Parts: sequence; structure tokens; C-alpha cells
Amino acid sequence: MRGFIVGTIATAIAFAAMTWLLPNIDFTGDAPQLILLALVAGVVNGLIKPIVRLLSLPVRMATLGLFSFVINTGLLLLVAWLSGQFDIPFSIAGFPPDFSFDAVGWAFIGSVVLSVINTIVGNVIHD
Repeated sequence: MRGFIVGTIATAIAFAAMTWLLPNIDFTGDAPQLILLALVAGVVNGLIKPIVRLLSLPVRMATLGLFSFVINTGLLLLVAWLSGQFDIPFSIAGFPPDFSFDAVGWAFIGSVVLSVINTIVGNVIHD
């Protein structure tokens, strides 16, 4: 239970840092909504990501793992869409509701930045 709470807080810190660093990724809510956003991201990463990674295994092997960036981009867009369904004010370059190439580009940048920040926060805060 302690690891779940620490992981959720670490993900919330990573999302807060990402939205502070990147201008087109917006979060305008308060701390409880940030925790809800981290929970949504945790559910997506825990339930959907393993299935997508398994199904894309041949493509990931052929690209030497670079396709993982595409997977993370899509999952971050999914988190943005799901957060809109739960009235959590998180958007990526106007998505949701405006899906554009700009949103995909910022989601790609955001997924890379989020991975780096999550690694740093994970090394600072141990379970």
C-alpha cells in the first residue's frame, strides 16, 4: 500500500513538473485533481500499457525499442482524453477536444519529459 501511495505522489509530482516545463501541456486544477490525474495515468500504465507493449512486440523488436516512444505518446494522449471524461483540467495543445498534429508532437515531447522526470523523482523518492 505504501508503494502505491508513494508511486502516485511521484507521478503527480512528475505531471506537475511536466506541465510547468512545457508550455503547451496545461493543468489548471488543484492538488486533489493532480492526484486524480496521477491515478488515471497509473491505471492506464498498469492496465493498458502491458497489453499494447505485448501486441507491438514484433514492431518494437524491429525498431530496436524506438516504437516505445510512439506507444508512450499514444498513452499520454489517452490520459489526456480520459482526464477530460473525469473533468480533470489536463490538456495537450488543446486536446481534448481539438486533436491535431500539434497535440501529437507535444504529447511526444511530453512523454519523453515525463519519463525523464519520473526517473529522477523515482530515484529521489524510494518505495
